[in-house]
Amino acid sequence: MFIIFYVLTLICVLIAVAFTTLLERSVLGYIQLRKGPNKVGMMGLLQPFSDGIKLFFKEQTYPYFSNFLIYYFIPAFMLIMSFVLWMLFPFIMNVYNFNFGALFFLCCTGMGVYGVLLCGWGSNSNYALLGGIRSLAQTISYEVSMALILVCFLILILSFNFIEFMIFQNYTWFIFMSLPLFFCWFSTCLAETNRSPFDFAEGESELVSGFNVEYSSGGFAFIFLSEYMNIIFMSLLSCIIFFGCDLSSIGFFIKLSILVFIFIWVRGTLPRYRYDKLMYLTWSMFLPLSLNYLLFFSGVMLLML
Repeated sequence: MFIIFYVLTLICVLIAVAFTTLLERSVLGYIQLRKGPNKVGMMGLLQPFSDGIKLFFKEQTYPYFSNFLIYYFIPAFMLIMSFVLWMLFPFIMNVYNFNFGALFFLCCTGMGVYGVLLCGWGSNSNYALLGGIRSLAQTISYEVSMALILVCFLILILSFNFIEFMIFQNYTWFIFMSLPLFFCWFSTCLAETNRSPFDFAEGESELVSGFNVEYSSGGFAFIFLSEYMNIIFMSLLSCIIFFGCDLSSIGFFIKLSILVFIFIWVRGTLPRYRYDKLMYLTWSMFLPLSLNYLLFFSGVMLLML
């Protein structure tokens, strides 16, 4: 049962990734006053599958001076890390149940940094290496704030299990008592997934394409799938923590879709940040705010106990 449910989850996630890319291209098209994909299939519904087939059937090239094994296998490693994250999907029937799900999530996101760094380093290209290093500094910085924000809510529910969020948000959502934390969390999610306005790992204007500049065909497709799976997972986690984890209602998945849409909306609206402002944002604004909330929630729990 564990294997069947896990495989079904991954198939659904991969289909969701396909249609998220279509949604992104359509939304960005309308934001920029043009049409998005609308030719392949009805309303362009077959466009993501057409792009996927094209990517996987293109020739796989690799730089002559690259570190071949690392260059070749790291995209698969990034995809596997994204697959592993989806084991945390909180099934109500408890097909599999993580009592330490929050710790497992922090471990997996910490490992995800190595994928981007080794992609850049293994390519043996200056542009790719610079993109990897910038992404490494960015991700490590924002992981500190993300972990502290998560710990704030773990103190409230006194558990590492994501199912507990559903029980504790039965009557009211956590976002009503921690709106500033939600904005910090969402900005951190944008930085963790290398999305605009924090897409410094893929700065087209100065780094050509960033850490994935030397990849083509299947390698690029794996990196692409990994990135969008992480976006959907971070939206899922945001819904679980802030908007009531009621998986038995269709409303939960509508909220998840709205959050994915906001990821896309932000990309179409905001310009890229300056790098020093990016670092200032997390160390001088998000970190103090999350620490203050941590002290506040700790005090509340001590008074209640």
